[in-house]
Amino acid sequence: MTATRPAEFTRTGATALQRLPEYDAETLTAGGNQALIVLGDQVYNLRITRAGKLILTK
Repeated sequence: MTATRPAEFTRTGATALQRLPEYDAETLTAGGNQALIVLGDQVYNLRITRAGKLILTK
């Protein structure tokens, strides 16, 4: 089962998920709605939509 809400990350049996790093999207975007994420020599754009969804594009 894929966790879709933050509450699901704290349920019993979610120990593998609890070991993953967690980042707040609004912190990554410095309170705005976009941030650039660099992986190697590639740059990705992280955007928070008006509906509160995340979109990651290359």
